[in-house]
Amino acid sequence: MFRACWAQRESFGNRFKLESLNRKASAPRIIVSSSSHSSLHTSAILQGNSSRQHVARKIKKLHIAEQEERMRIAEQNRPSVVLGTRDKDEWKWKRCLLAKILVNEEELFSESNKLVPTKQAVGTVHLAKYSNFGVGEKEKQLLFGTLPLVTSTGGKDDVIETKTEDAFVSPEDLEKKLGAWKEKLGRERSKANAFAKVIDLRNANAAGIAYENRRRIIEAFSTPENPFDPGRSEVQAALLTYKIRNLWKHLSNFRRDLGNRRGLRMLVHQRAKILKYLKKVDHIRYQILLEKLALEPESVEGELVV
Repeated sequence: MFRACWAQRESFGNRFKLESLNRKASAPRIIVSSSSHSSLHTSAILQGNSSRQHVARKIKKLHIAEQEERMRIAEQNRPSVVLGTRDKDEWKWKRCLLAKILVNEEELFSESNKLVPTKQAVGTVHLAKYSNFGVGEKEKQLLFGTLPLVTSTGGKDDVIETKTEDAFVSPEDLEKKLGAWKEKLGRERSKANAFAKVIDLRNANAAGIAYENRRRIIEAFSTPENPFDPGRSEVQAALLTYKIRNLWKHLSNFRRDLGNRRGLRMLVHQRAKILKYLKKVDHIRYQILLEKLALEPESVEGELVV
């Protein structure tokens, strides 16, 4: 009986080994080659993938560098969104209409700016080149030409009155009346010279100079049909350009003024909105206005980063 059990055990073990060998034989075989030249070598595949990834990373870095270089060159060639011109084209601002009509403070307070002698009805009156309080040519003619003469004559056409009963005037009386009239003319001439010094723009503060500049801008950019039209798009854009240039000059000297820096950003975008509206309404007026304000189209169109 012991022998029968042992024989059965051996037959069962042999059958198990045979089945395991059959399973191994039927399973797919994976050949691992030790040769580095084999195309199926796993290390060669990994090395090829890593080299391709390395080349791709290098190409990506080159593309990024080229893009940054293009952006840097474009940023250098792009005009300033604040001033509207490039650094090398600042001469355009000096030749534009807006710069010509503004009061130049350096010229205003220079020694060469002196009172100019002009012939008036009461004599020679020394007038200032720039006047304050919005006094223009018509107002000057009224203040220094008409009013002194009317005051000296008392509003009468005849300087020397002659009554009907006294048809004959003695030379002594005539000379006396002429002397009195000349004395009145001298007083009015002195008043006119003193008043001319009072309205000189050099006596004004910064607010007075800004008021005179705004008045000139409104007159220059309005139409002949409406000589004073502050609501016109051209006038609004010119006024904003004047404010932007003044604020930029202030921030160049005081770089830590963050509040005014935000105000400058708002003014730049407000001007861009007005110009965008004008371009949509009338493209010809838009092009003419850009030339008058010395603004490049790239400085007011697209994304503006201040």
